[in-house]
Amino acid sequence: MIIMVQHMSNDLGGLFYRDVYPFIDVPRVAVVPDRFFEENLRKIYLTDTTLRDGQQGWRPFTVEECERIYELLVDIGRAVRSTEVFVYTEKDREVVKRLLSYGYEYPKVIGWIRATLSDLQLVIDSRLEEAVILASISDYHIKYKFNAPRDVVLNKYLDVVEKALSHGIAPRVSLEDITRADIEGVVIPFVKKLLNLSEKYGVTVKIKLPDTLGVGLPFYEVPLPRSIPRIVKAIRDAGVDPENIEFHAHNDLGLAVANQLAAWLYGAGGANCTLLGIGERAGNCPLEVMAVHYAGIKSSNDVNLKALPRILDLFEKMGYRTVDHYPIVGRNAFRTKAGIHVDGLMKNPEVYLPFDPMKVLGKPYSVAITPYSGRAAIVLWVRNYLGYNGISKDDPRVIAIYNDIVDYFNKTNRVEPLTDEEIANFVKKHMPELFKK
Repeated sequence: MIIMVQHMSNDLGGLFYRDVYPFIDVPRVAVVPDRFFEENLRKIYLTDTTLRDGQQGWRPFTVEECERIYELLVDIGRAVRSTEVFVYTEKDREVVKRLLSYGYEYPKVIGWIRATLSDLQLVIDSRLEEAVILASISDYHIKYKFNAPRDVVLNKYLDVVEKALSHGIAPRVSLEDITRADIEGVVIPFVKKLLNLSEKYGVTVKIKLPDTLGVGLPFYEVPLPRSIPRIVKAIRDAGVDPENIEFHAHNDLGLAVANQLAAWLYGAGGANCTLLGIGERAGNCPLEVMAVHYAGIKSSNDVNLKALPRILDLFEKMGYRTVDHYPIVGRNAFRTKAGIHVDGLMKNPEVYLPFDPMKVLGKPYSVAITPYSGRAAIVLWVRNYLGYNGISKDDPRVIAIYNDIVDYFNKTNRVEPLTDEEIANFVKKHMPELFKK
């Protein structure tokens, strides 16, 4: 459900925007009443490229790791329409075979190849129904990578696409480096030729828009080729339906999520992401973050947000390490240290939480205790971990615990927060009755 007009509720005598910030669910996305944006947002979905861009951006995955990743994508829900896989090595082809054997409709397993007939044959042999075909579109690539005239390179792409269509394989043509390409002079005429081929063979051709270097900007006011809204709208105006446009963001300049949201708003239905944003250089758009925004826009049952915390667990078992402050699934995402924040959480969790992480993600909010956390942090820890509500921050026992903790940090020059086990030892000293069985 897309909220078209914000209704300002007046619960408890205050202005809380309950239709936008329900707390028991993710924040809703409200847009101005505009049929163009409303229709675009109704067609959004997620796609995954962890087994492609993630694998080449971090390290190769084993066959079993690919299966675990795929199983998790299935659990995240039908909102994840597809996942891209390589087909080059014997291991790649075994992965394709195993993933297809699951028999799931979503995420659909699709190939990823360069625009060569030999690569296409690998897709045909793998019995895949769809494949991303890399068609580098900027003059940076055409001139320096291929050292050939535009028409020669583009016609080569068209030959491969037509061959795929003749075999009933649905091409997803990836216009690499589109944010540095000649949109009006090269991209749009090329897209129209792709649409003509689609009509000729009766097979849908999808258009993928990679911001390969992360230089795109999420503003319509910016001129082409950096404006993601203008690029997407140009593809729309060329005759491509939003459901057949997919945007692939890179995070080199820190705008992957913003650019992806802009692409959704202006009519690129597909958000091509990776788990934890793992990918080339600074990475891709993180699927777990976009899943939360998807739920905020669609209010749909086809995304399981409670599966998201398992992403970090899975990748840590694989040896991947992410920062504690990573959004949504990071250890610090719903853990606070600042005393003033803890005090606000005690009075009402809504003061410092965008939503209830336990209800939405199955992940409780918590507190990390340092000398700066204050006595309120101790009270909150006792409530959350020991289930005891009979104390306040002015309780003499809490004051004693806090003084011991400050003294400990001063004597040891420690800089890391206390672990739960360490906090328990301080609390047990002054409140032993809470630990009796």
